Order: sequence, then structure tokens, then C-alpha cells
Amino acid sequence: MSEYVSQNDIQIAPELFEFVNDRALPGTGVDGAKFWQDFADLLGKFAPRNAELLAKRETLQAQVDNWHRAHQGQSIDQAEYQAFLKDIGYLVEEPGSFAITTENVDPEIATMAGPQLVVPSLNDRFVLNAANARWGSLYDAYYGTDALDAPPAKPGGYDPERGAAVIKAAKAFLDEAFPLATGAWTDYVGGALPLADPAQLVGRNGASFLLQHNGLHAEVVIDPNHPIGKDDPANIADVVLESALTAIIDMEDSVAAVDAEDKVLAYTNWLGLMRGDLDASFQKGGQTVSRKAHPDREYQDLDGKAFTLPGRSLMFVRNVGHLMANPAVLLADGSEAPEGLLDGVFTSLIAMHDIKGLGDLRNSRAGSIYIVKPKMHGPEECAFTNDLFDAVEDLLGLDRNTIKVGVMDEERRTSANLAACIHAVKDRVVFINTGFLDRTGDEIHTSMQGGAMLAKGDIKNSDWIAAYEQRNVTIGLACGMSGKAQIGKGMWAAPDMMADMMEQKIGHPMTGANTAWVPSPTAATLHAIHYHRVNVFERQKEVAADGIALLDKLLTIPLAEGHNWSDAEVERELDNNAQGILGYVVRWIDQGIGCSKVPDINDVGLMEDRATLRISSQHMANWMLHGVCSAEQVDAALLRMAAKVDGQNASDPLYRPMAENPDASLAFQAARDLVFKGVEQPSGYTEPLLHAYRRKLKAAS
Repeated sequence: MSEYVSQNDIQIAPELFEFVNDRALPGTGVDGAKFWQDFADLLGKFAPRNAELLAKRETLQAQVDNWHRAHQGQSIDQAEYQAFLKDIGYLVEEPGSFAITTENVDPEIATMAGPQLVVPSLNDRFVLNAANARWGSLYDAYYGTDALDAPPAKPGGYDPERGAAVIKAAKAFLDEAFPLATGAWTDYVGGALPLADPAQLVGRNGASFLLQHNGLHAEVVIDPNHPIGKDDPANIADVVLESALTAIIDMEDSVAAVDAEDKVLAYTNWLGLMRGDLDASFQKGGQTVSRKAHPDREYQDLDGKAFTLPGRSLMFVRNVGHLMANPAVLLADGSEAPEGLLDGVFTSLIAMHDIKGLGDLRNSRAGSIYIVKPKMHGPEECAFTNDLFDAVEDLLGLDRNTIKVGVMDEERRTSANLAACIHAVKDRVVFINTGFLDRTGDEIHTSMQGGAMLAKGDIKNSDWIAAYEQRNVTIGLACGMSGKAQIGKGMWAAPDMMADMMEQKIGHPMTGANTAWVPSPTAATLHAIHYHRVNVFERQKEVAADGIALLDKLLTIPLAEGHNWSDAEVERELDNNAQGILGYVVRWIDQGIGCSKVPDINDVGLMEDRATLRISSQHMANWMLHGVCSAEQVDAALLRMAAKVDGQNASDPLYRPMAENPDASLAFQAARDLVFKGVEQPSGYTEPLLHAYRRKLKAAS
């Protein structure tokens, strides 16, 4: 306690106190002494309400558990089930017809459609990659991935055959999105550009052409001195696509931030992005490479008048949800402050550097702060966030609703009451989305006592998933979000499987979603092609006419009624879950890596974060609870897969093996607890155990 700085009955970790005073506050016009007093008052007001909401979650869960125990072995009657959920307040009355009233929203969110990146805030290189992913080379994206249906590049430098295939594919895209009045792009040899729709030519950059289609830009780079351009009939050196319109700088699921040291690093990177002065240096090819945020792009319109386009993705910051607390700040009673309250205040304070133009680059041209709020359970918790953001605006002297909110539709009580959740934040909401993994984790935990769940692969095809995905879009549209906010879809998890992504992920804009998550800047450039192929805002009109899927389907629990798995099937499912859990947890605990490409059981690299972990651990806990497998079988699977994960990471010099001595491995013990203590974890979340074990390792180190 003596290490903390005492201010107004709260205790602040010195590194956080110094960061706020020395870096975050200067220039904002917010008085330091008044800030800390108002911050303490805010914690005193909102921390008890936060605790009450968490207690209500547990009360509702206990009531649902008891209902399932009383109906064990019976088929669920939806009318009876929904009447019970209404009686306990799990389901609330839907609001009457309304439209959101959010104002001052940047076009990347409101009126454009395109990919969205999500990156861990603790990694300065990754967040700069995300910021700079607004524009991407289609030539590079095709050349380096399996999205191009051609033989891979031969080793030893540039492969002209691969390059020719790339150019052919890129020009085929131009034929599709920007057709010429006569002939194809392969026939174009320079000079005036004979577009079938001349209005698609909106500017020039020297000899290069700036084109626009479905609201997205593409630059056809003309450079006769370029190694590629000099051999092209029209001197086309590249096709650069406007790609990741938006990015989420994540302080939640993809980071391992357990104390003040971690939080200050996250806040420092966010500040660097808001000021435009973040600089990341790293080793590549034996040389030190420095990376900064790209400047805006300069063009001339057809009359020769100069204009600029944003050079960077518009950035959200994802705060932590309501559950976790962090020792970066201690309350008057010595308990840790709710982390979501810290994030709400500090990320907004930092974003004032953008609002006030204190740095070299700008994020929001509309003067807004964009915060994604995850893991909220129902409209009461959304209303709490709205009140919190009101209080933060008052604390910082910001106009009402300067802080915009993104509501992640990833908890069952939010899905079932989505219109009411949107209504609770209707004056500041700019984003809703779906996420299969967290939503499935909550599906399993909420109905944990109802019986054994289907195998994970079968859950993906169950009725509630389709209803969930459809309802999210149609409810958002019914609430007037088209043209005002983003409706998003989830992540493509396999960054090396771009051919499959190109085949499948066009389904996201086809649903009427005007954004969807991608795992890399390259994936963003390729996924941007889908938004040229689908006019999302026209598609939204068609989708809205379909109506909203029934609540009955959403609330159909994916129980494996009457299913009898073989021993081999059970072992295969356990191994799959155990390998995924261990592969992720060992990096989280031992190295503090909250998101990375983790090999799955078949050695396919998948982008993993805590959402993946939640579903796998809850699924194993559910099967063990209902006797599909025994504790001994779970332990055997964990030990088998520890050896496999050790082998997959054998080349990592920082890796600490688990299988030889699992009792001495904090990572292995954490993974085991996630399963064996899974039933008792709040909402099935993995954070409490992960944070406890990570802090234990940091203390030991």
C-alpha cells in the first residue's frame, strides 16, 4: 500500500499517476487536482452500482440453474421457459418503435462499408499496422497469399510468373469494379481512362488514378520507373485499395493486462495513436525498422483542386467490461477498482488529444470518441454504461454524447433484449456486432445445468446461431442504424487461409452488415473486394424486409438430447478442446501474449483470444458435469495435449514446456482450473483465473 499515491481516499499506482499527470492531462485543459477529485467521486458513485449489476447476474444465473434442475430430462416448452425468464427479469419488455439519434459520426462508421481490424493494444507494432491498414496493395495481397489461384512464388526473389498471375487477377478485379467503356484493363495502354462510368474517376495523384465504387476508393498507381510499372503496357505499378476503414484497439479479450504496468503500456499506445506520434522499432532481416502512422493521402480532383483522404483507419478503443477489477487503482476500502471505470475515464481523457488537435494527426474528424463496450448483460448494464459516459463527459468538460459506444452483442441476455439494449444507448450508439465464440460460451454457461451440449462443431449449425446472426442485423436496421452506425460480423480466424476467406466471408456483407472483422491488414485488403461486389446499403433494404427471426429460435438451447457418443468421439472432442485451451493459455500466462496465431490440433494457425478459450473450457466443463466424460478423461486429454503443444512450440526460446512437470507449470494449472472450475466461473469468463495465474507468475519472476 505504501507504494501507491494517495489521492482523495483512493490509492493510485505510481506509474499510472505519473502517466496521467505528465502525459495524458497536459494540453487537455483539465485541471489535475480537480481531475483526481472528480475521478475519486466517480468511482465512489459507480463502483457500488457496478457491484450491484454483477450481483444481479449471479442471482439470475442461480434462478436459471434451479429452473433447469427442476426440469432435468424434460423437453423445454418455449412458452413456459420464456414466461419464467420474463418473471425473473431476464427478458424485458421490448421498447416501442424508435430510431437512434446519434450525431457527429464519422463516415467510416455511418455511411461507408468495409473491413475492420481488431488488434491488441499492448503491441505498438500491431496497433500501428492496424492504423496503417486503411490502404493496402492488392498486388502484395495476391502475391503473398493463397487467395491467388496460381502456383506459389518460386524462392529466390521476385517470381515473374507469379507476378504475371497477380497482375492478371488485379486487373480482373478492376474489370469487375471499374469496367472500361470498351475492352478490358489488360488492353489499356495508358492515356485518358475510358471508364464505362466516368463518375468513378474522382481524382489524380500525379499520373495515378483515384477511383471510387460503393463508397470505397482504389488508386491505380501509374509509375513507369517502378520495377513492375516499367513492364506494364499502361505502366501500372500497383492497385491500392481502401481497406480497413476502421480498427478496434483492444484493451480486453486480446491482451494480458493484469496490473498497472500493463495498463499504462496500453494507455501509452492509445495516446500515441491519438496524437499520431507513436513510433515502433523492431528487427527485420537483420536491420532495425521504424514504423509510424501514415499521413493523409493527397490528391487533386478533376479540376486540379487539392484534397486529402484519410491515411489511417478510424480507431475505436475497446474498454474492459463490467466484471474485472484492476490493482492499478484501489478504492477507499482497499479493494481494486472496476477496470471498466478506469478505462472509461482514461481512454476518453487520452482521446481528448485527438478532439483538441494536440498531435500531428487526427482520428475523428467529427469530433467524437469511439469506445466499444464488451460483455454487457442486458439493457440495465447498457444504461449503466450510458450513465458512466455521461459522468466521464462531465468530468472532462466534453459535450454530451461526445463519447460514442459500440455494444457487442455477445452475451445471451443482450441478444434476447437487443432492441432494449440499443434503446438504452440510443443517443450515442454507433456499433453493434455478433461474435460466435463469446456468445456460444455464454450460451453454454447460462444453460449449464440444462444438460449436455452438442459437440462444438454441431453447435455452429444449431437454430439459435442462425437466429442470433439474423436478429442482430434486422433489429439494428429496425432501430434506424443504417446510415448512422456500424452493424458488424465476427472474425475470420485463419490468417493463412485467404482463399477460403474470399469464398466464405462475402457472406458477411450479404447479411447486411457494413463491417466485419479480419485478422490482418492483408486480409483487410482482400476482404475489401467483397464490399465492391456487394452494395451493403442496398442489401440492407432487402434484409430489413425479411423481418426479425423469432425469439423462440434464439432461445432454443443446443442440447444433445438423446445423443450417444462413442468413446473415440468423446476423446476426439476432448483433445480438440484441450489442445486449443493449452495452446492459448501457455502464451497468456508465461509470456503475457493475449492474442496470437496459435496452431490448432491439426497444426493450422488460428487467431486466438479469450473468446475462443471461453467456449472450449465451458464445453469441457459441461460435458464433465453431465457425465459425457469423466474427470480422469479430461486430465488424460490435458496431459496428451500438453505434450503436443510443447512440440508445436519447440522452436520458441521463450517457451516453458508443460508436459514433463505439469504440477510445476502455472500455465498448465491455469488451463486445468478453467475446466475443473468452469461451472463456478462468473458467466463462464476466463479472466478471473487467467489474471490470478498471470499475477502469480509475474510476482515469482
